[in-house]
Amino acid sequence: MVVRQAEQVRRVELDGGDVTLSGLLALPPEGVPPRAVLVALHGSGMTAGYFHGQAEASTSLLTLAADAGYAALALDRPGYGLSARSLPHGLCLAEQARCVRAAVRAYADGHGTGAGFLLVGHSLGGKVALTVAATAGKDDRLLGVDVSGVGARWAVPPDRLAALRDRPDPRLHWGPLTLYPPDTFRLARRFLTPVPAREAEEIPGWPGRYADVARRIRVPVRFTFAEYERLWAWDPSALRELTRSLTAPLVRVDHEPDAGHNISLGRSARRHHLRLLDFLEECRTRAAA
Repeated sequence: MVVRQAEQVRRVELDGGDVTLSGLLALPPEGVPPRAVLVALHGSGMTAGYFHGQAEASTSLLTLAADAGYAALALDRPGYGLSARSLPHGLCLAEQARCVRAAVRAYADGHGTGAGFLLVGHSLGGKVALTVAATAGKDDRLLGVDVSGVGARWAVPPDRLAALRDRPDPRLHWGPLTLYPPDTFRLARRFLTPVPAREAEEIPGWPGRYADVARRIRVPVRFTFAEYERLWAWDPSALRELTRSLTAPLVRVDHEPDAGHNISLGRSARRHHLRLLDFLEECRTRAAA
C-alpha cells in the first residue's frame, strides 16, 4: 500500500446545522469512486490533525484510508477549528452529535459515499461517535462505529480526573514517550488547543450515560484499548461492563500493544489504522449481504 503525500489531504468546510465545521479530507485517486466514507472525530484538546500525524507519514489514517479506496473525512468537532470562534464554550455531547450528523449529510449531498459511513472516534470524539450512532436512522447509512481511548469506567479517581481539566498529566494521555516517533510532540503543537468549557464539564459524567447510549446502537461496534491506556479501565470486569449494555449486531474489543492513549500518533498507529480499515471493510461487507 503506497501512502500518498500530505498535500493530497485538503481542508474542507461543511454545514453542521447552526455552525460551519472545518476538517480534513482525503479521497481515493481521481476517477476512483469511494467504497465508503470514514468520518473521524478527535479527542479533547486536539483537532482533526490528530488523524493525519506527520511525524511518520506512513501512519496517517487519512492517507491510508484513501489509498485503500475510501474517502476519509476528519472533522474539527464543534468548538474546535473554524467553529471555535462562534462556539467559544463548545457544545454538549448531544448537540455535538446533531452537528456531526448534519455535517455528514452535507458531505453526502456533494460527494460520492459508496456503501455508507463508518464513524471513528478517539477519546471524547469516541463518545460523540457513539452518541451519533445511538441516534442514527436508516437514512444516515451508518455502517458501524470504531472508537479508541474511551470506555465505560474511569481508571482514575474523581478528584484526580477533575484536576486533569486544568493540568493534564502526560503520563495518562501519552504513556511512555518512547511509544512515539521523533518530532511527534513538536509537530503536535499544530493541533493542540484548549478544551471548551461545556465539553470539559461533561467529561466526568460519561460512565453514568454510557449504558443508555450503548443500548440504542444498532450497528457493529469496535473498541480498541491501548496497552498503556491509563484513563480508562479495561480489565475483564470493566470490559464486561462495557459490552453488557450493547445490543449491536457485532461487538468487538481489541487491544493495541506498544501504544498509549493517543494511539493514532504513536509508532503503532499504522497497524492500528490498518486494523480499523479491516473493520470498515467487514462492516461494508455485512451491510451488502
